[in-house]
Amino acid sequence: MNGDAELLNFIYQNSQMGVETLGQLIPMVKDSPEFEKQLEGQKREYDSIHKEVKLLLENHGKEEKGLGAFEKIRTYLMVNLETLTDRSVSHIAEMLMIGSNMGVIDAIKNLKKYESGVSPEIKSLMERLRKFEENNVERLKKYL
Repeated sequence: MNGDAELLNFIYQNSQMGVETLGQLIPMVKDSPEFEKQLEGQKREYDSIHKEVKLLLENHGKEEKGLGAFEKIRTYLMVNLETLTDRSVSHIAEMLMIGSNMGVIDAIKNLKKYESGVSPEIKSLMERLRKFEENNVERLKKYL
């Protein structure tokens, strides 16, 4: 697989994970309208990135490789397990910060791996995702 396809699929999977995880977590924070609004904004941006990367995949004639069934089930169960005894805003913010930090690390690694030979529009979307993940961490700090 070439660099364009690998970066596109990384972005696709990362944004898919964000949309699905936030979709699972948002209903758990009904008692904090401000936090809920923050999470809904994050979900909208993940969804926007997800739609954009899907178009880029189509435009470049690439197949999207979404999260596998095992990964989806594992993530769903982990979220349920992590929130079984603690659904506090602080705990959910911490969980999301850990996920976003992992996203930042993976984005930087992928950007370095494919410094050259990658379409500028794909690199730009990858940078957008990285910056978005970094901003998520900063915005979530106040909820700890």
